[in-house]
Amino acid sequence: MLYAIIGEDVPGSLDRRLAARPAHVERLKALQDEGRLIVAGPCPAIDSADPGPAGFTGSVIIAEFPSLADAKAWADADPYVAAGVYAEVAIKPFRKAFPA
Repeated sequence: MLYAIIGEDVPGSLDRRLAARPAHVERLKALQDEGRLIVAGPCPAIDSADPGPAGFTGSVIIAEFPSLADAKAWADADPYVAAGVYAEVAIKPFRKAFPA
């Protein structure tokens, strides 16, 4: 099943985000290589593809996991969690409707 993982950043955590990003991206690439990643990316804090020092407010990942517990375990092990980037993470089952 697909799950949406929505991480909300701690204000002022851009430096921590940038430091942890290589490890975070490595895990996403592993999901992609397994054919389980649908989409992933950050949410800029301002209306710009490159928000610069304004940073980001969080991230969205939609990926396939065997269960909600597996999605939670994967999200709990995210380098952004360990680095204190995320203030909270919500994980919800997701059913893709479009594009068909």
